[in-house]
Amino acid sequence: MPLRALTLALFTLMASLTPAAAQSTQTALVAGGCFWCVESDFRRVEGVSDVRVGFAGGTTPNPVYDDVARGRTDHLEVAEIRFDPDQISYDQILHLFLRSVDVTDAGGQFCDRGAHYTTAIFATPGQMASAQAAITAAEAELGRAIVTPVRPSATFYPADEFHQNYANSTERTLTRFGWVERRDAYKRYREACGRDARVRQIWGASAAFAK
Repeated sequence: MPLRALTLALFTLMASLTPAAAQSTQTALVAGGCFWCVESDFRRVEGVSDVRVGFAGGTTPNPVYDDVARGRTDHLEVAEIRFDPDQISYDQILHLFLRSVDVTDAGGQFCDRGAHYTTAIFATPGQMASAQAAITAAEAELGRAIVTPVRPSATFYPADEFHQNYANSTERTLTRFGWVERRDAYKRYREACGRDARVRQIWGASAAFAK
């Protein structure tokens, strides 16, 4: 086959595959307190292809970490979870998410306090019914109302690269635990913050990641 014809054939094939590839990935946008914890949890879930941390829900354009973390904006720390719906559904993502946070705490999460650390599900119009159903199911399981709201979809502002995949980074950085690898600092923070212990207390055997 002439080179020009071969190139055209390959281009046509790639073009025909692109829509299918795009349709194979969906996203869930959730706020669960420290975004590193949500990111770390969901990177372990089969069917999840990527997780990016950032900010959403506020009015400040292009927020930066220091401003959000100090409560200077009305944004929440969030995680954008990208997943293959052929391997895991949006409903399953939300089931896991709600059982990995303190759905009874309206003032923050665990040792992280303030509105920017509160929980939420940001749902597109097509996701809204599933999100509401997930809340209803969680309330039925706990036997009480929960405070995690379902909010309309919002612009996702990714955090800087320093904060991406922090829980798995072998880069060293100066922290309150000394000059250590970021992944070790994260583990110490999570344990000291009491996240897993509290999730187990609330959800018992249903706790999604705090085994």
